[in-house]
Amino acid sequence: MAFEQKDQKLIPFTDFLFRILKHVMIAGGVVSLSILIGTLGYHFFENLSRIDSFYNASMILTGMGPVTVLKKSTSKIFASLFAIYGGIVILAITGIILAPLAHRLLHIFHLNESDD
Repeated sequence: MAFEQKDQKLIPFTDFLFRILKHVMIAGGVVSLSILIGTLGYHFFENLSRIDSFYNASMILTGMGPVTVLKKSTSKIFASLFAIYGGIVILAITGIILAPLAHRLLHIFHLNESDD
């Protein structure tokens, strides 16, 4: 997943779109794995149904907060750690998705400087 170097030409726009698509798919994989971890955690620690576990994991991961009142200490600890993890995941996904765009913009700026 290497980007072109500063002395290389800009890749064609269609290749750039495929690069963005690849990064969006990677980000989707990270989200899917995170939802799976959260769903299993809520199901295991709080004995919630699968759909309620999925709902809670989704809400925590998006920063909306928990839905179910947790009764067990272990599930509260899991929810706290999952919320911290969710914040980190949101930042990482933002970086994964924006990296190709930022690289292309910086590459264009560098090519413009080279022309002067």
